[in-house]
Amino acid sequence: MATTVRTPDVAAALTATDDQPFRSEQLVLCRDDETGLRAAIAIDDTTLGPALGGVRYKRYADDRAGIVEAQRLAAAMTLKNAAAGLPYGGGKSVILENGAEPDRDALMAAFGRFVARLGGLYLPGVDMGTTTGDLATMGTAGATVSCASDDPSPWTALGVRASILAAVRHVDGREDLDGVRVLVQGAGHVGAALARHVAGDGATVLVADVDDARARALAAELGGEAVPADAVIGTRCDVYAPCAVARVISDETVDRLDCRIVAGAANDTLSDRAHADRLAARGIVYVPDFVANAGGVIHIHALRVGWDEPRLRAAVEAIGGRVSGILADADATEGTPLLAAEAVALARIADARERRRAGVPGEEAVGA
Repeated sequence: MATTVRTPDVAAALTATDDQPFRSEQLVLCRDDETGLRAAIAIDDTTLGPALGGVRYKRYADDRAGIVEAQRLAAAMTLKNAAAGLPYGGGKSVILENGAEPDRDALMAAFGRFVARLGGLYLPGVDMGTTTGDLATMGTAGATVSCASDDPSPWTALGVRASILAAVRHVDGREDLDGVRVLVQGAGHVGAALARHVAGDGATVLVADVDDARARALAAELGGEAVPADAVIGTRCDVYAPCAVARVISDETVDRLDCRIVAGAANDTLSDRAHADRLAARGIVYVPDFVANAGGVIHIHALRVGWDEPRLRAAVEAIGGRVSGILADADATEGTPLLAAEAVALARIADARERRRAGVPGEEAVGA
């Protein structure tokens, strides 16, 4: 059954582009000459609560590219947290890697001090290039961090599995994955866990990774097939599950995909939102990444409020129901799943703003 939502003007709400310096609610640039730290913290929106989002440690073509990525990913976190029903806004930070070999602990501690200055407005988590140990170091410097000990990866994978089950049910009307060919791109923590989940559900698993040996080892473990990293696009499968690099669906790849469903853990799967329309035109069902991969942020919320594991598991598996509603909405409105998912998130933010203006207490978080 389609989920009825009060739909705001989605197009107007998403007009910010990478070229607009004021797209974020707050942008903080950080410099510490003693450690060599150069970083950017982007706080996209705090309507629903403090900005939650990971810390990326990565080398960029130039400083501006890193700052723009922080802002773009922070906006995606706003959608992710809102669509998941969590009491957080969206944020993201980037520590610019410059090729030197810094004292890593000193670098992370310096960044933690900058985060602490924000007084809890930004809650950093693990992201590309950072570890739970790095977050723990930031915490010792005074930052309030979201995952300094527990790895959220298994919960991200569980949510993607629920998304795949929902998408297959939507497309084929079936409740299982027996014989469904699932191509998992990326055999890291999330991708490997997802591959094991869907193999347990009866899927035929294909695995690709830039580390070919790792892909072959996981495929052998699961009785699946290893696919060369450069052959992912164009490999025939039922479900394509990107779980590694971002923006894998681009002008160069969108028309070469040989799948029926795209549902994965990688952030920012589409290099341009127009690709959602192109996928739909080809009859490919796209599960928006910020819905599918929300298991990790739900896990973070569970840690913060003290949920037990059964409660956490139920909340993560509820992503499947959310996906079913979004896909039904897209069909009912003849729009794309991307627009339907954004409408859910933006309606929740709009409602929160109305309640705030009216002085009405906010809603409780999902599962609370």
